[in-house]
Amino acid sequence: MIIRSKAPLRLGLAGGGTDVAPFSDLFGGAILNATISMYAIAAIEPRSDGKIILNSLDRHERYEFDSIPELPVNGKLDLHKGIYNRLIRDYDLKPLSFEISTYVDAPPGSGLGSSSTLVVAILGAFAEWLRLPLGEYDLAHLAYEIERVDLKMAGGKQDQYAATFGGVNFMEFFKDDKVIVNPLRIMDKYLDELAHNLVLYHTETSRISSVIIEEQRKNVLAGNEKSLEAMNKLKEQSVMMKEALLKGELDKIGEILDFGWKFKKNMASGITNPMLDEMYNAAKEHGASGGKVSGAGGGGFMFFYCPGNTRSAVIEALKKFGGQTKRYDFTTKGLRSWTI
Repeated sequence: MIIRSKAPLRLGLAGGGTDVAPFSDLFGGAILNATISMYAIAAIEPRSDGKIILNSLDRHERYEFDSIPELPVNGKLDLHKGIYNRLIRDYDLKPLSFEISTYVDAPPGSGLGSSSTLVVAILGAFAEWLRLPLGEYDLAHLAYEIERVDLKMAGGKQDQYAATFGGVNFMEFFKDDKVIVNPLRIMDKYLDELAHNLVLYHTETSRISSVIIEEQRKNVLAGNEKSLEAMNKLKEQSVMMKEALLKGELDKIGEILDFGWKFKKNMASGITNPMLDEMYNAAKEHGASGGKVSGAGGGGFMFFYCPGNTRSAVIEALKKFGGQTKRYDFTTKGLRSWTI
């Protein structure tokens, strides 16, 4: 028997960073994101020999343990261990014996929510295997708690909900970890055109998002006016993006992205750097009307809105920086799991 699951990665189109506490607790956050055809995948094979095997295929890491109630959290596949430990504790389970294999279509630090999406995929596989009574909100919130509370990994709340629900969503964040996911019904032709015009580009760099997020958090607590203004403008951006997508006013999207990028850079000092600025300027010089760094910033993926027939010129202009353009489609489904 094999239990499989997959959860989609996401593009954060607007409002990025406003889902991070303490801003979301104090002022409320709003984000618009959309899932894409890149995935985190998990497979569980039950065992009967009293062993636990954790296997990350993309990271080339494999660890074996005796079947025990709590696995050691020590920097080696801690997401896998944290999920196992929490489920044993919350559901009063006896130690399990299994092998779990995982794979993510984007590297860590990519800005596509890969870590949180992996947590959702692993949780989905365990929920399928153990028949856990977890609805979409329950599973996304549990994924958030494991990553942010149990493992103390810095970050926001959008990624877990995007991976679980899938599709294009306008998300609202409130104090006490309250989240409301509003699915948007976008016409297929608008999504197809958006996928064609949004060039997704991997800079071949990564970043440690926790450093950027920690500075962002300190700026909020210190009442930094420049940073707070930026976050409030990004909340406005999420509403602007929602209206443009629902109305099919796609030519506004580049301008909305450009509006957000100008303010996002004021949230924390590490969000951009000279190399990323050079890439952004080159894309605009060759026809892009706007774009941003995906996720917290500092590296990973960037994406640019290329109206009309400017896509090819922008891709050609980006080649000199040594990165790679990634093909994708938007997806309408979130977490899926099944048993073979």
